[in-house]
Amino acid sequence: MLAWIISIGNELLIGRVVNTNAAWLAKKLTYLGIKVARIVVVPDDEAEIVGAFREALEKADLVISTGGLGPTPDDITNFAVAKALGVEAVLDETAKRWVEEKYKARGYPSTPERLKMAYIPKGSRPLYNSAGVAPGIWAEAGGKIVVVLPGVPKEMEAIFEEQVEPLLKGRTRLCFAEDSFMLRGVPEADLAPLIRDALRIDERVYVKSHPKGHEVGAPLEEIHIYASAEDCGTAQAIVARAKGFLIDSIRSKFPRAEIS
Repeated sequence: MLAWIISIGNELLIGRVVNTNAAWLAKKLTYLGIKVARIVVVPDDEAEIVGAFREALEKADLVISTGGLGPTPDDITNFAVAKALGVEAVLDETAKRWVEEKYKARGYPSTPERLKMAYIPKGSRPLYNSAGVAPGIWAEAGGKIVVVLPGVPKEMEAIFEEQVEPLLKGRTRLCFAEDSFMLRGVPEADLAPLIRDALRIDERVYVKSHPKGHEVGAPLEEIHIYASAEDCGTAQAIVARAKGFLIDSIRSKFPRAEIS
């Protein structure tokens, strides 16, 4: 399964807010065996949001967005997604009840701005927000899955873990495995040929070095090895084989290197 993550909000594009949602979702999806092909950031603009969703739906099996589900004028994601799907946004009775109950519990009346959060694309279903008010959205069209989540991290995480993750687990066929080690005393440029050799072990393996020191002064890298396969045993075996090959190669070529 191939996924796109769409992050929505002007605050992301001006650097006012760090996009932690995308990183959190990418890790979650990866561990579910879903390949994240792209992370896109768009402003609170209907045409931009619609365009991003339409492009994503052409290329991905799963599209997950965060942001733009609140009560303010710039929160238009639910309406833009409906337009991207070619349907109208309708007031969902279940979502309406959730929103009204949340406000009523605190003594607030229903208003058009509050009820705006209960509109979802026709044919989709609302996702209960246990950490806030604005419901998420789950939609399926043409064999594709669309998940629309709030931008507030605790709300996004709650909806994903409580409802989206269980639904996705039954639809993924790959298992993800990873391992890592620290390497001191070998410049990353000298390590590159060994990584290239390790990548030839299996087309499903990926090796990435993350420099933590100074390339020519005090080289220090964190080496990560990843693999996805049809079953967890195979994925783990691929990672172990690549890691073993890489460590043996390093020790052979750089006997003074420190590996931990």
